[in-house]
Amino acid sequence: MAETALRRLEPAELAAALVAALHRAGAGGSPERAVWLAQALRLVPPTTRASLYWTCRIVLVSGKDQLPVFDAVFAAVFGEYDDDAELMGARGEKNAPQPAQRPGIRRTPAGEGAAPAVQPGPAAPPAPAPPAAGSGVEGPDREAILLTASAEERLHTTSFAELTEDEQAQLRLLIGRLRLAAPVRQSRRTRPTARTAGRLDLRRTARAARRTGSDPVRLVFARRRRQPRRLVMLCDVSGSMEAFTRAYLTVLQAAVASAKAEAFVFATRLTRLTRQLAMHDPDQALARAAAGAEDWSGGTRLADGLRSFIDAHGRRGTARGAVVVIFSDGWAQDDPADVAAQMARLRRLAFRIIWVNPRKAAPGYQPLAGGMAAALPFCDAFVSGHSYDALAELASAIRSGAAAGPATATRRIL
Repeated sequence: MAETALRRLEPAELAAALVAALHRAGAGGSPERAVWLAQALRLVPPTTRASLYWTCRIVLVSGKDQLPVFDAVFAAVFGEYDDDAELMGARGEKNAPQPAQRPGIRRTPAGEGAAPAVQPGPAAPPAPAPPAAGSGVEGPDREAILLTASAEERLHTTSFAELTEDEQAQLRLLIGRLRLAAPVRQSRRTRPTARTAGRLDLRRTARAARRTGSDPVRLVFARRRRQPRRLVMLCDVSGSMEAFTRAYLTVLQAAVASAKAEAFVFATRLTRLTRQLAMHDPDQALARAAAGAEDWSGGTRLADGLRSFIDAHGRRGTARGAVVVIFSDGWAQDDPADVAAQMARLRRLAFRIIWVNPRKAAPGYQPLAGGMAAALPFCDAFVSGHSYDALAELASAIRSGAAAGPATATRRIL
């Protein structure tokens, strides 16, 4: 593509087309990245194809696994060019022919993700010389790495099941910053307010009249207080959920700390962990929670767990008018009819029921598991929550103030 044609490209149209193509190819393009790319192209006009490639790659690629898809989409969108050798060298392909050297540019040795490094000018400090032969010090494979994906950005998009131990520790710090807010409701208690709002408070008006000889000189108005609804979280810690349990327990700990939520875990039996997770130290709280659940990584008794929660806690006020969040993949040993019966009981108590199933993020997923299929008609929202970014969908579902109600035939599936 000629340089004049590159200059005529409209940044917004180019960004939208490229991100849409990446999304169709399964590389996870999002509208936010299209906006970022349009802004980047205005700051760095694509005067050459190489500069366009690297600008798009910096903004749109967040991991090594996305590079092959990005390269294929970039070639498909912008077609085949005469100077493909230069772009292959920029990508770091070993079999790429060496293009003509340009003044002021030094190529790095071939390697995946390597970028062309600019030769420092006279005012810049000299670049370090490579180690001499026989010095016993081996130089790096690359002289400079100018483009690299943010480690924190990888944590945002990668499934909890694919994270390493070190990444799990970093993820706990990110999740600890979450602030989950439940919708508010009107309390039976009232508070005085201005005359222009609220209803006449006869009791406060009569009390104030005692100071003026029983003459109600001052009328007192009041309105009902508003307070957040109770947030209740039930997490499946059975063997099928083992890859996600640590991350979800961190979510429970953050909810207990920020929203004063009630936390329960279940596998073959139900265990309340609110007190253990209320500690300020997340690591110590998770350690106490793991010690408190004796049926960790066991089988799943979904109906029994729901029945125990409703009988011991839900009917006594914990679930009444509350937002109930259930973390489970729906794989249970119970009869689906029993699961449906317990979900119907919970539906009559709760304000909203949100089901978090990490398997939902899999391509072509269908809720065919017996427990999941039986529970889904009673849920107001069905989200994946398989990654840190997916937790934003969970937070939005919790904040939502609308409840479908037990008589509504169709539930809202997110």
